[in-house]
Amino acid sequence: MYVVHCIDTEGPLHESLDATFERLKGIFDLDFEPSTELLRRLQKGQVDLGGLEAAVQRVVDPHLLSYNDTWDKVDLMLADALSDRFRNEVRDTNGGGWVYNWFCVDHVDYDLNPRRRDIGYHNVFDHYRTVLRETGSVQDGLHFHYHPHAFRREANLCATHWWANSDSLAQVLSRRVIERKWFPAANRPGYHVTRPDSHWFLEQFIPFDFSSQAVVATEEDKAQFGLDEGRLGDWRRAPANWQPYHPAHDDYQVPGSCRRWIGRCLNVGTRYRLLIEADVRQAFEEARAGKQVVLGFTNHDFRDLRLDVQSVRKLLVAASKDFPDVAFQFSEAVAAMRSALGLVSHPPCELELSLARADGTAHVLKVISPTPVFGPQPWLALKTSAGTFHHDNFDILTPFHRWQYVFDEETFPLKALSAVGVAANNAFGTTTVTVLETETGKVSRQLWNALGMDCPVLQPTKTLEYA
Repeated sequence: MYVVHCIDTEGPLHESLDATFERLKGIFDLDFEPSTELLRRLQKGQVDLGGLEAAVQRVVDPHLLSYNDTWDKVDLMLADALSDRFRNEVRDTNGGGWVYNWFCVDHVDYDLNPRRRDIGYHNVFDHYRTVLRETGSVQDGLHFHYHPHAFRREANLCATHWWANSDSLAQVLSRRVIERKWFPAANRPGYHVTRPDSHWFLEQFIPFDFSSQAVVATEEDKAQFGLDEGRLGDWRRAPANWQPYHPAHDDYQVPGSCRRWIGRCLNVGTRYRLLIEADVRQAFEEARAGKQVVLGFTNHDFRDLRLDVQSVRKLLVAASKDFPDVAFQFSEAVAAMRSALGLVSHPPCELELSLARADGTAHVLKVISPTPVFGPQPWLALKTSAGTFHHDNFDILTPFHRWQYVFDEETFPLKALSAVGVAANNAFGTTTVTVLETETGKVSRQLWNALGMDCPVLQPTKTLEYA
């Protein structure tokens, strides 16, 4: 049984007293004059709300409102959470300590930022990459999290469509490919939301998706607007078990013949779809029955995640006493999927680039990978000499193996670009990122999630010769 702690990694978050009461209005249609004294009474269940008392208490729980609202507070928490002392308070069956999976978001392309999020490309990603490197946390995973943009470009609002209201998805990934030589193999959806647009997008590029929140809704859940009819995080039809599944093309919630794997991932330390003892016992029972079990759960770094780790540990320790024959292992997300599902290792995608002049001023980029990529084409990222970033489709010569892209007046002339990035996963979740510096012809290739390697592998560079 593989235990995967997925963290929606978003950096600091501030919430004012007025904002807390605005959330109560939006969730329960309760219109109060904000005050600290009233908040304390609500937290104690001392206000008659016509049966909503328990649900409101969950929303305004002091732990949920105790935010890490500066990087200093986040880092103070991480200094302890990442320590050997804390990781090893409870060990898994193999003697291993706790493993975290940091699904990092970029807060970008907003006009208003009332919750004081850290706005900027790579800010959260770079912060965690630095912390993990400095603490020697090579066992942890670094993955992808994306917040779709609402019609009002405010950083605190939820939405469901991945590219209707902003091109930030293409911006984030293209910049990550070219500027950090990185591309994701595992995803956690922002606001727990998947829809056809994100479902089909993920199906092209990212093999592992820790998104399903299939549960039997409680009465307290049903009292919270947006949860009862699937407005936010609709997983009502998904399998309520711990076996990852391939989704169907037209309904991501049911098993089908798509390529990526969706794993169940319930909440801890928040107000709904919580991981409870029965869920943990179910995971042990399924593992005992020989099923492929990935026990996933998620929380946020803007709250004290150590409390959530302790609560999950208690559930695991209590349940494991009744299942002494079932081993459990704290795991990095990609490794857990590979091991639980018995995936067969493949060589990394080669992503060999060649570039030649065509008629006139046009140039043709060709990309070849004898190892099939996860989807029909790799991700193509473009950086102009002016410093802007773009994403486009390849011309597909042989699906999963051969592609081309023409640089001319209908796209960009090659002289208008400073870098071209190509990135892809294979079905095993090994990531290849190849970047061409157009002025020099220098090509570099980086591998991530390579089997048996705790850190990325930088392969020797080469130089393309072209007129």
